[in-house]
Amino acid sequence: MPAIITDQYRILNAETFVDSFVGIGTTGKNNYYTFLGHPEPGNITDDIGYGDIRWTTEPPNPIDNFNQENRYHDSMLFLKKITSSDVRRVIPRINWQSGTIYEMYKNNYSSTNRTSQTATSGLYGSNYYILTSEFKVYLCINNGSDPENPKGKTSKFEPTHTSTTVPAADNTATGDGYQWKYLYTIAPADIVKFVTTSYIPLPEKWGDVSTKTIKDAAVDGKLETIVINRRGTATVDGVDGDISGIPIIGDGTGGTATATITNGVVSEIKLSNTNSSGYTYAHVRFVNGTWGGKKLVVGTLTDEPQFEVIIPPKGGHGADIYRELGAFRVMVYSKFDNNINDKTDYIVGNDFSRVGIVKDPTDLSGTSILNKRTATSLGALKLKVPAGSSTQLSNVVYEANARITQYNSSDSSLGIGTAIGYVASWDSTTGVLRYYQPVGFSTFSVYGYELKNFVGVQTNTPITGATHIVPGQSVDNLVVDSGFNGESVSVGQRDVALGQNFTNGVSDPEIKKYSGEIIYIDNRAPVTRTASQKEEVKIVIEF
Repeated sequence: MPAIITDQYRILNAETFVDSFVGIGTTGKNNYYTFLGHPEPGNITDDIGYGDIRWTTEPPNPIDNFNQENRYHDSMLFLKKITSSDVRRVIPRINWQSGTIYEMYKNNYSSTNRTSQTATSGLYGSNYYILTSEFKVYLCINNGSDPENPKGKTSKFEPTHTSTTVPAADNTATGDGYQWKYLYTIAPADIVKFVTTSYIPLPEKWGDVSTKTIKDAAVDGKLETIVINRRGTATVDGVDGDISGIPIIGDGTGGTATATITNGVVSEIKLSNTNSSGYTYAHVRFVNGTWGGKKLVVGTLTDEPQFEVIIPPKGGHGADIYRELGAFRVMVYSKFDNNINDKTDYIVGNDFSRVGIVKDPTDLSGTSILNKRTATSLGALKLKVPAGSSTQLSNVVYEANARITQYNSSDSSLGIGTAIGYVASWDSTTGVLRYYQPVGFSTFSVYGYELKNFVGVQTNTPITGATHIVPGQSVDNLVVDSGFNGESVSVGQRDVALGQNFTNGVSDPEIKKYSGEIIYIDNRAPVTRTASQKEEVKIVIEF
């Protein structure tokens, strides 16, 4: 049997997702994180094994399966928590431009009654609302359509009003016939975070202090618009003129209209009572009779005037902004900034080529949901110059994504007791090397598939494989500073926070690997992070 999932279900899903950030009703609070990951995406020769030579010019489409989900976890570098203030429902951006024909709100668009300009089969795909240069959002409830302009007229005047009432349509020679319903003004903070060239945000909570007046003014079933589909012929007391009190027939109350007859045809019709309510269907009873003390005579069946009464959405215009504007998209905003609060968890000197969202990852213990502003998914080693060496720490360079190894004589099992990892970042000032350990090696090697942990309990345990020398200088392999414990290190006259807690010179990641649900993945061209760099990530999820 024919069936559909309605747009309202999509809107409900978007609402449920937004509510899950704060916990409303039966919806529990969840912790979501945006993460950056997948360094060196073009590498297909090393044991990392996740690369694609096309990545720099044509990032591959993400793959959605359980195996790839693990690889997404493998490639995480660092995360930032998404708060409720970082999430907004959004709609496509439609800028007001003079000379454009905008579609008007109607409640009956369908596959057999498509919109006049965009030819879409539903309201939400049409251009029936606008964003002005003042970041005000308006709903078009009348685009000046008439029998001569069935698709509407060109808009000439940018609306600026913020009243709860809709100004009358201007149908003079200099007017454009448009009626704009003011809805809201985008807050400055939301402009920065959520306005893009393609999307604009809806208010965080409709009906709060900033939008209460508009919401409270909404009346369920209040009629706002009548349009002429056919002018027909008519007279008022045998001549031209105005006739008021024309009844509107439907299931509501208070609806009446006033018509103007010019040169024997209906030149204009408008609502004469602004206090109507309760309509879910309606039509104008424009027939022979006496209305307002005047006699109306209309044409025959083939020449009688025809009108369309526009029914507002449930609750009236402005009652539910999310339903009225089709809010089935959500934007998630994250800013990765190397500021004093976040930089300890963010690496520099490496690239990333993946942005994702993970829901409810756990801390390293696996027993508690992660609840930190920022977190690193990388292990870390506090390195030092070995005893008796003349090597200067500042002369040692560990190249990004180079392989590092450590032989552990206390474990000679599979892989000959060798720990293997790849350099995520190196700081020669603090001596901290951050690394990742992907398990999906492309080829089997002596290191095997079983990962070994780096250790810091051995004396002069070397970290080999990635050291480079400053020209003219000789260096020895650095070793784990097994005597270092804590979260900061002294550099000159200041303490530098490391962002991770070290025990015997080794720090584990702050999240448990493979914990949480990956709900969004975006592969993109590689971006190299620098100390002065900021990344603003704006992810739009469509339900």
